[in-house]
Amino acid sequence: MLRIEYAYWLIAAFLLYTAWRNAREREMSRAAFWAVLGLLFAGGDAVLAAQKAGNTLPAQLAGSAVIVLALLAPRLRRRAHPETASASDRLASALRLGHKLFVPALLIPLVTLLVALFGAHLVLGGHALFAKPQMTLTGLALACVVALTAAARVARAPLHQGLSEGRRLLDAIGWAALLPLLLAALGEVFTQSGVGAAIASLAETILPEGNAFMCLLVFSLGMVLFTVIMGNAFAAFPVMMAGIGLPLLVQRYGANPAVLGSMGMLCGYCGTLLTPMAADYNLVPAALLELRNPYGVIRAQAWSAFAIFVATFITMWLLVFR
Repeated sequence: MLRIEYAYWLIAAFLLYTAWRNAREREMSRAAFWAVLGLLFAGGDAVLAAQKAGNTLPAQLAGSAVIVLALLAPRLRRRAHPETASASDRLASALRLGHKLFVPALLIPLVTLLVALFGAHLVLGGHALFAKPQMTLTGLALACVVALTAAARVARAPLHQGLSEGRRLLDAIGWAALLPLLLAALGEVFTQSGVGAAIASLAETILPEGNAFMCLLVFSLGMVLFTVIMGNAFAAFPVMMAGIGLPLLVQRYGANPAVLGSMGMLCGYCGTLLTPMAADYNLVPAALLELRNPYGVIRAQAWSAFAIFVATFITMWLLVFR
């Protein structure tokens, strides 16, 4: 049975491989950073099991490892690896492969979707092939492995070359590769610390009684603002839903929760286009493309974000209270 833990172990193996390669090249800060992160991925199950058994020491060690990562992160500056092929060779390869280059990329969403839709019905030897908890994430991990294998076949290159290229990109991105993980966890931290309840109390004090339009506007703008602050609409969503969405819009004004949730997330995505905190979307591409202005991607997206937000809010207002 394929479980999400296998994906974490696979990621841990790749991070430890990256650490090993950096250690061989005397890049000790990078090696230590990726090694610590790899051990955290590998030992997550052990930490949870120890906590359930009442042993807090592994969790304290994991917290100390996170502090070590924060101390090492400033030492990870962008590193340019030597090119393995000339520009003319890369162009000739791209022309030779043509549209076949899209096959590995398209396999990732395709395999993930197939697992999400049909994974529960796949049985091997009387046992389910995929564990039901987090089946979609397990399918995504499997899709990445399939795509890597397909890329090696399409490019007629050894499989380990794909690992080397993955390591090169990871070194180029550096500590910013962790931002999606940290920002997604931040939303749960905010919710558990009572930020949603504080927003609900503030909204009830400020917003005029019986004005559903203003309440919806504050919710939508709040999704944008919290996404800008935290860099991730998934982190902003639980805060705004706990503070305004559920207690006011759904329970008081009868808003459709499905419409509110889906279109509220789209409002949050507009904030993703505007913030450097969404480093994987806005800063990493600028670094990989070596743009002169690290915020050039954000500047190019600003007007699109504004137009999408206006269109989304108007559509949500027309549909959410029907």
